[in-house]
Amino acid sequence: MIAKKVTFVGLGVMGYPMAGHLKNNNFEVTVFNRTREKSDDWVKKYQGLAETTPGKASQNSEIVFICVGRDDDLREVMEGHDGIINSVKENTIIVDHTTTSANIAKEYSNICKSRKLHFLDAPISGGQAGAENGQLSIMIGGEESPFEEVKPVLASYGKAIELIGPSGSGQLTKMINQICIAGLVQGLSEALAFGKKSNLDMEKVLKVISKGAAQSWQMENRYKTMLDGKFNFGFAVDWMRKDLSICFDESKKNGSKLPITEIIDKYYAEIQSTGGNRFDTSSLMTLVDK
Repeated sequence: MIAKKVTFVGLGVMGYPMAGHLKNNNFEVTVFNRTREKSDDWVKKYQGLAETTPGKASQNSEIVFICVGRDDDLREVMEGHDGIINSVKENTIIVDHTTTSANIAKEYSNICKSRKLHFLDAPISGGQAGAENGQLSIMIGGEESPFEEVKPVLASYGKAIELIGPSGSGQLTKMINQICIAGLVQGLSEALAFGKKSNLDMEKVLKVISKGAAQSWQMENRYKTMLDGKFNFGFAVDWMRKDLSICFDESKKNGSKLPITEIIDKYYAEIQSTGGNRFDTSSLMTLVDK
């Protein structure tokens, strides 16, 4: 039986539409956001419910979804008298969509297990457009039983939903995702700049190469805005650098090398230094298209 009462904690650019998809799929949704105005706006748009603390929002739900910013933000909504873990009923499933370290995912998995709760780390990929269109990729770490229960609910906004392995596996997969994206965007930026300086019709160029081995999501969805010098269409540089810092921390633990990713992280730092903190990740184009 699919759960009916759910909670969504964190109504940012991703969480806001994701919670909306749940409501549109006939789930009883209660939301919490640190900025109350955002919760009120969501309730007005989707006719759900809002509460004043994460605990109050979660106490009657069967599944609690979280989508906040960092490890510390996750601790803030999970812990304390009005936090989620001290408020939910037994057997509640907590699904964390935040991109965090694998360590904190394992930590909360163990804590929840000791309290007869379930915890799944379930970071997402697809950007703001994927959240708005219900076309996200969701990579999950945790146990199979709660995953199978949650999967039909996640289908409200997920197109690819996969249980990767035990707790922390979802976060490790997201790290791989971000490493891949960093390299792809840099390569695409260099290629587009090269083509422009060669005085080619880049629309024709992309029409051809996007159907071959060079094809990527970034190419299909970002090349036009990159050529136009517009960089307000998705995941911000600040957040990408936060995610890459998690990748670097993990690489030190597992002994892997990320030389290209380290170079691209420095490029993003350069963009930040010139005020491009909120530009999307395709703004790497600004460093080569001069």
